[in-house]
Amino acid sequence: MSLATPSARSRAMPSLRLRHLHRLATVGLGLALASMAATPSLAAESPTPRYLDIQAQSELKVAPDEATLNARLWELTPAIAQEKDSGDHGQALAEARQRLEDRAAELISALEDAGLSREAINAGSLRVQQEMLHQTRQGNDNPIPMVRTRLERPVTLAISDLDSLPTLLDALTEAGVNALDGVSYDLADRDAASDRALTQALERARAKAELMADALGEELGEVIHVSETNAPVFQPRMMAMRADMAESGGNADYSPGSITIDAGVQVRWGLAEATTDIDQDRQQVPAAPQ
Repeated sequence: MSLATPSARSRAMPSLRLRHLHRLATVGLGLALASMAATPSLAAESPTPRYLDIQAQSELKVAPDEATLNARLWELTPAIAQEKDSGDHGQALAEARQRLEDRAAELISALEDAGLSREAINAGSLRVQQEMLHQTRQGNDNPIPMVRTRLERPVTLAISDLDSLPTLLDALTEAGVNALDGVSYDLADRDAASDRALTQALERARAKAELMADALGEELGEVIHVSETNAPVFQPRMMAMRADMAESGGNADYSPGSITIDAGVQVRWGLAEATTDIDQDRQQVPAAPQ
């Protein structure tokens, strides 16, 4: 019998180690597969989560605390035949503009005397617009084309004291404004009112969820999801007016009424019992072999 030399034995050792590691890897893979086959599926054992979907709307009515009033002053040039020389019309245009500027200055002064600050008065830019007219002469069926120019200045008032509105309207009508385009009532702090409407909608959603859960013999868990079905909608309240409304005297009604803000939410609540069952199932799942 021949004996392997030390050098031969050393050459055989790596081959033996490789075969041994291969057998260990095969056995380990088999154990892992067997363990996976024996472990029940978490998805199969986990119950379907239960929840309540709630939609709620809120309508918040608030009293306005500020207003914007729009009025207009205008002057008209005399109507002239369209083909007539424009020299006279240019002079009439300059005179009409001067009359308009004088009236605007008188109006601003009257408003300041009524207690409105200069910063709250915005006299807009001058607007110039030609108007076409057709004048019919006696015994002539063909109308004569005429033209005149309208010069207009809009005036906007920012009113923070609503009690002063009647006094300011009197000042406008006494100053001879040609048109009152109405009052727009608003809120100085819209964000605060919108937040109140949204909070009210959420409180309504919780009340509905608690009512439904109690009727079903369940208990509310944590909020899973919440979203706005519609963001708070804010619309200033408008009140139309006429330039001759001062003639109504004490019968005029300047009540601002109220502004309505709508908000809506959708909230998903988990049910506490369902959440507890899921947690218990997770605790009973055996740990995977290390």
